[in-house]
Amino acid sequence: MPQRPRQTPPRQTPQQHQPPAAALSTGAVARHLGVSPTTLRSWERRYAIGPAHREAGRHRRWTAPDIARLELMCRLTADGVPPAEAARAALGGTSPTRRAEAPQTPGGPSALPLGAVRPECRGLSRAAVRLDAPTVADLLEEALAEHGLVTAWEQVIAPTLHAVGRKWASAGERYVEVEHLLSWQVSAAFHRIRPVPEPPRTPPVLLACVPGEQHSLPIEALAAALGQRGVPARMFGAALPAEALHDAVRRTGPRAVVLWAQSRATADPALARSVAAIEWGLRGARSHSALLLAGPGWSPGPPAPRTERLYGLRSGLAVIESLAPPRAATGAAGAGPFAYGS
Repeated sequence: MPQRPRQTPPRQTPQQHQPPAAALSTGAVARHLGVSPTTLRSWERRYAIGPAHREAGRHRRWTAPDIARLELMCRLTADGVPPAEAARAALGGTSPTRRAEAPQTPGGPSALPLGAVRPECRGLSRAAVRLDAPTVADLLEEALAEHGLVTAWEQVIAPTLHAVGRKWASAGERYVEVEHLLSWQVSAAFHRIRPVPEPPRTPPVLLACVPGEQHSLPIEALAAALGQRGVPARMFGAALPAEALHDAVRRTGPRAVVLWAQSRATADPALARSVAAIEWGLRGARSHSALLLAGPGWSPGPPAPRTERLYGLRSGLAVIESLAPPRAATGAAGAGPFAYGS
């Protein structure tokens, strides 16, 4: 009887060409690590620390070994290792230095004390700790675009700034550079926001820090938010001398004056009373500005006449927008400055 020819079994597709079932998307990995998807793409572009498996025309898929390399890179950069060196170590090109080996959980001893916050805060804090200014700028732009200025300030930017401050206060002179870099990038992000064109002949809101006060980011956020709403604002920034503030109020007849004081040491109740008392216009038709005291430096006591406290960006915007429409104080030469009616 003739024998049947042996059948050759079908060739199996090598497993290495098939994406593992447990592979995760970039967004899922970013949430797992507490960084932004933008950061992962930046690391892949700059340091080639991307997923080992790529399939043409499809999204990136990250396997468990890929994620382990990213976790190591996060630990190293959080401990102060430059990103390029951390990427080489994570990829197996070099051995991590002793300084960067310690933590076995994401974050490490240099991580900021954030607590329960949005994932964007963790990505922003990691970038700030490793002094990665381009990534900090990207994350800030992404947060502002996705959440809007007010929510981004309340839920992403301010919590990260507070964490930097707590870390700096508990670590002696360390991390001051992190605070300065993050503050500069936040300020730059606010300055890139283009305000809506001002309505003609509308009195502005003056914003300034009291003399001696250098912390201006909260009122920079307020100035940017007012600009987005079309409310004219004049921002004078940190440590405005008292006489210059008085002159600015008299010259502009503002709708309101916002004075920021970060600490009790800089808050000056006498200055607040003098600003609230400034008036202008013809005799018998004098006008005043509303004085709004902002910041934790002011005492919680009852405010003086024509004075109100602001307790946050969102509520502060509501207070300013609720002010009665100002009226003009006119003189012999024609229309003079507009003022908030007393």
